[in-house]
Amino acid sequence: MKITKLDQMFEVLANQDKMRLVAAYANDSHTIEAVNAAVDKGIIDATLVGDEATIKAICKQEGIDVSKFVIVQESNDMKAAARAVELINSGEGEILMKGLVSTENYMRAILNKEKGLMPPKAILSHVTVIENPHYHKLLVVGDVAVMPAPELHEKIAIANYLIATSQALGTETPKVAIIGASESVSPKIQSSMDAAIITKMADRGQIKGAIVDGPLALDLAIDKESAEIKKITNPVAGDADCLVFPNIEAGNVFYKTNTKLSTAKLAALVAGAKAPCILSSRGDSAQTKLYSIALSALIAKMKK
Repeated sequence: MKITKLDQMFEVLANQDKMRLVAAYANDSHTIEAVNAAVDKGIIDATLVGDEATIKAICKQEGIDVSKFVIVQESNDMKAAARAVELINSGEGEILMKGLVSTENYMRAILNKEKGLMPPKAILSHVTVIENPHYHKLLVVGDVAVMPAPELHEKIAIANYLIATSQALGTETPKVAIIGASESVSPKIQSSMDAAIITKMADRGQIKGAIVDGPLALDLAIDKESAEIKKITNPVAGDADCLVFPNIEAGNVFYKTNTKLSTAKLAALVAGAKAPCILSSRGDSAQTKLYSIALSALIAKMKK
């Protein structure tokens, strides 16, 4: 089934075996409410690592049945993050989720060279799926939050993560736009050169499973009329499934424009580790966290 709306992920996951999510330092209502909603929808089982007394108090306050969860006692946030990662490594979970632990300590646990979740030479990247009411399908974009200034090999990794995510959503051959300021290749602009190289690599089969074109200005990637006016006729123009941004500034501005001016719906995860990692914040809505759990479950199933 090709997923064209984020809500459709629940329908797909309802008919499949459930993945187990492990929440690192789940000592806050935001995390517990999102995990509880996902459990109620039947898309995951859940383990909450944190202070048991605090977790039970929050569940009582919110009217949540605490017996739905496996609770692993750990009152220290750094130790809770490490313990959650340990559970993933031991096969007792397939999805990692950030709770009340700081982003720094959460990432430190993932990146730990001896006990973390990083395969050799792996590259972490943030992947976002956007459902914008003004675009005709889902957009899978990166990187908007983790990689400040990706080099060529990192942009290749980003492209591959976006392709895999789009395929998990049911798009067999995603169309990938490598975004730049212009569609013209300019040797003076590194991002333009990187885009041209990635496009040629895809043409030669070095990047598989997608149609790739770049550099493309954003309007040419997502607007058919703009592409027609400029006589850009390749399959990606005006119909992109995935957008690879040249740097975090471009990606983050696009991300926040979608959320604040277009009321877009979102799902997001960090790719590149042994398991999908949900990097949620207090600013994320409950809906975004729930969609992120569902997206991570889809990706986890592809990894099995």
